[in-house]
Amino acid sequence: MINDKTMKCTSIFFSLLVIATSIAAQPNYDFTKLKREHLGRGVIAIRENPSTVAVSWRYLSSDPMDESFDIYRDGKKVNKHPLKNATFFQDSYQGTEPALYTVKAIKGKTESNYQLPADAPVGYLNIPLVRPEGGTTLSGQAYTYAPNDASIGDVDGDGEYEIILKWDPSNAHDNSHDGYTGPVIFDCYKLNGQQLWRINLGRNVRAGAHYTQFMVFDLDGDGRAEVVMKTGDGAVDGTGKVVGDANADYRNERGRILTGPEYLTIFNGLTGEAMQTIDYVPERGNLMDWGDGRANRSDRFLACIAYLDGVHPSVVMCRGYYTRTVLAAYDWDGKNLKNRWVFDSNNPGCGDYAGQGNHNLRVADVDGDGCDEIVYGQCTINNDGTGLYSTRMGHGDAMHLTHFDPSRPGLQVWSCHENRRDGSTFRDAATGEVIFQIKSNTDVGRCMAADIDPTHPGVEMWSLDSKGIRNVKGEVVASRVRGLSTNMAVWWDGDLLRELLDRNIVSKYNWKKGVCERIAIFEGALSNNGTKATPCLQGDIVGDWREEVLLRTADNTALRLYVSTIPTDYRFHTFLEDPVYRISIATQNVAYNQPTQPGFYFGPDLQGTLFRGCKIPKK
Repeated sequence: MINDKTMKCTSIFFSLLVIATSIAAQPNYDFTKLKREHLGRGVIAIRENPSTVAVSWRYLSSDPMDESFDIYRDGKKVNKHPLKNATFFQDSYQGTEPALYTVKAIKGKTESNYQLPADAPVGYLNIPLVRPEGGTTLSGQAYTYAPNDASIGDVDGDGEYEIILKWDPSNAHDNSHDGYTGPVIFDCYKLNGQQLWRINLGRNVRAGAHYTQFMVFDLDGDGRAEVVMKTGDGAVDGTGKVVGDANADYRNERGRILTGPEYLTIFNGLTGEAMQTIDYVPERGNLMDWGDGRANRSDRFLACIAYLDGVHPSVVMCRGYYTRTVLAAYDWDGKNLKNRWVFDSNNPGCGDYAGQGNHNLRVADVDGDGCDEIVYGQCTINNDGTGLYSTRMGHGDAMHLTHFDPSRPGLQVWSCHENRRDGSTFRDAATGEVIFQIKSNTDVGRCMAADIDPTHPGVEMWSLDSKGIRNVKGEVVASRVRGLSTNMAVWWDGDLLRELLDRNIVSKYNWKKGVCERIAIFEGALSNNGTKATPCLQGDIVGDWREEVLLRTADNTALRLYVSTIPTDYRFHTFLEDPVYRISIATQNVAYNQPTQPGFYFGPDLQGTLFRGCKIPKK
């Protein structure tokens, strides 16, 4: 029984000093044992302008440091000399016909291809979609569909990613609102627009940001990604098979679902077939245990991927954060989902962990034991399902986890708080120790972190009430910055600083002028999630180490994968090989979307070092 596996809390907030003395400095994964994806070269060709095509590809940790590459277009070499220090090449090509680009590794004697489509658009890869038909609710309200959040996974084992896309109906609701919604729909697409399958979650799963957290990852190590999500009676998998009772309808007159079974289903990533369905844990139980009787609090879900044993990825499904908090970890061996542990804030000794969850979460080995912990807002759950610590500062909307301060060992967390007291805090990720705090009597709903200023060490951070940009010491870098967004970030222009992403605009902080300047506008593309204004996905998906931006078209008929065509002087082992970074992509779209972040420091402070296979010159 699940309850027999429920773990007890073994640590409390007041034992932090004892814990801190035994913590290793940095994430300590054993990469000889860690089960990770088998990444291909990730070749991509994007038209930069009518006469130039930008080609980029991955540099892998398995490549020799002195590896060099040749580039071919339709079998003809287009570079004069082997490319030794770059994974980016600009080819002069004015043709409008399809062109096959091949990247050959000279020492490794491998080659990978990408077909530039005919009449390729400038700046992006166009991915046509099969838009679902809309419908009408029981109350007579018509609805249509738009692409929403997306994730990536290699579903066919070829080393390259496919896109798993969530379609949201136009009447999707926040948990606080009543009303019927259309069903949530998932598609899987290859980058050329080929649709592999469609899953319809049916009438017994409500649509909205907090209801359906979908995890895409290779859980059993067979080289192909699975898809895991909460389901209900009447869901239809990618092969047309129905989950549970096809005729069941548990919606009440307000469009809410307060009764009926809840399931956890793992789908085959290639076919969309439901491979196993089990009861969903954490179960609904008594609604009032979560804070109210109308499912506003009980239907707040989170999820993540974590290497809980330091070797195999597990999927963790979560429920609740305003009051009761429950996390359930599962392993998939290719045949069965097996529960690893359940953490419940209702268990004896775990009361400090109630009400500490965010609208998102982060995962990393924060204590240096080689296994992942789950940073669940203002508390952190250990890899064994016990409580590591709780700050007891309560719920917040956003947080960031990375190595902020190169001079300080370990990872840190920057977060904001709703309680009109604690404002924004910067803390040690392993112990919960507050490094600095900016108190506020307002609900600080957004915060951001990115290394945008080379004149200050480490990663800068700010929030809606931080009184400007702060450095890792808590000092004000700039009090007022015109155009500064508090949304997403992206490594775009090829230097060691990060750029800011807000809606369909990429901006760069000009520290000399104290303003943010637009450097890219993705015309004809739109962001998602209302005022949150987030992309379908942001991260290192194809090409070199820089990040791509996936947006929907204004008419909702296609996705656009925007790829940087700006030359860069650096080549790094792809960030996808870092488990913290890769999991940050897998969890990016959990509830309120948060940008990717690695388990290492990345920025101008790396000058003069050897970093991820690149000798960075001192400037």
